[in-house]
Amino acid sequence: MTFRVKSAVRGFGRPMTLLAGVALAATVVAAPASAAPAPPPQPSRHHFSAAAQSFVGATTVRDRVARLNAAMAKLPKESGAYNATKLWNQGVTGAGSTVATLVSFGDDKVKQVLDEYSRQHGLPPANVEVLQPSGAVPACTDPGVDTATCQSWGGETDLDVTMMHAMAPGAKIIVAATPVAETQGFAGLPEMMHAVDYMTEHHVADVVSMSFGTTEENFPSFESIKTLDPALERASKAGVTLVASSGDDGPTGAYLQGPGRYPYRVASWPASDPNVTALGGTQLHLDANGVRTQPDDLVNAADNGFSEGAGLSKAYERPSWQNRVKKITGSTMRSYPDISMEGVQGTSQSAPLFAGVLALAVQANHGRLGQINPALYSKLGPKGTAAGIVDVTKGDNSQWDVEGFKAGPGYDIASGWGTIDASVFVPALVKAVR
Repeated sequence: MTFRVKSAVRGFGRPMTLLAGVALAATVVAAPASAAPAPPPQPSRHHFSAAAQSFVGATTVRDRVARLNAAMAKLPKESGAYNATKLWNQGVTGAGSTVATLVSFGDDKVKQVLDEYSRQHGLPPANVEVLQPSGAVPACTDPGVDTATCQSWGGETDLDVTMMHAMAPGAKIIVAATPVAETQGFAGLPEMMHAVDYMTEHHVADVVSMSFGTTEENFPSFESIKTLDPALERASKAGVTLVASSGDDGPTGAYLQGPGRYPYRVASWPASDPNVTALGGTQLHLDANGVRTQPDDLVNAADNGFSEGAGLSKAYERPSWQNRVKKITGSTMRSYPDISMEGVQGTSQSAPLFAGVLALAVQANHGRLGQINPALYSKLGPKGTAAGIVDVTKGDNSQWDVEGFKAGPGYDIASGWGTIDASVFVPALVKAVR
């Protein structure tokens, strides 16, 4: 079924294609050879986690499930570690909610991969639907497509939906796939914001997870970043909850034209955007039975080769709901992340895990939650464990010779309010947003 939708992002009135677990490949015509001048340097690529990159060359469902199992060795135990299983036992599995992951390219085998993974780990079959709101997505082997980048996005897609399903097995999952690779700067982002608008206009998702980011300095100006905000604002106004990964470059980020990173603190968008809840990355320490052996701490370069993103925006002023922590941040600008979950495979792991938790809350609330940051800062964070907020007090995100931010008691820039106990956090969040 193909039909035209009205574009809310200028220049993107493209046909939208709806699929049930299978994506249709577009025919891409290669440009004729010519003696044109050498192309300018290409923007830095999306910063894929090692787990996502491991999917390069995995073209069959069997291969992809094997890569998924290798990357997500602890995943079946994470739902227990965050006490989501206590909610399942009460009938709160995410049933009736819909959570979406917004990605470039997606994976045309995503449903088969997730179903086989679920079968192996005792999870129910998944309800997965693939959308292509910004135009038909090319195959990874089509002319003009960087195959490794496309297959890494396929890995990102499989990882995202697996984490959502493992946390909220009753939720419907949407993969919103766009046809242009998100890199650094504006590249790929208008198509993604078009997809957000489509999902808002057609009441597609209750929660949207974004496992991507670009350094604020890589836009033409800090003010220009805000031209992407209308789609996020419309989604939030419609009650959609938006979550985003805080990044994996610690306090810095990639140059617009790679390789290399800024030698000073920078921020990552959309994590820095006040319209979203930004997710930092922590490490779970579990024994063979999935029981914590020590408190969670921040993902850091020494243990993982990367550090979770955290910092202060240069584009967005401190939103009013962060006034409570202004003495801690010492800044008039938006700080992030807001909350953290496991990110040993990158904060692209943290965001979909939290999106799964929010799917549980949508079911418990019998409806959408909307923007949760005001409730998080005014009603939940200050209550600590009574609201299911578990403090993270150890670690810092320094990396690439750039000094980062340290975790400490209570709210801090490095981890936000800390991490969660889903069995307490979900009912507390439902109460706080009503």
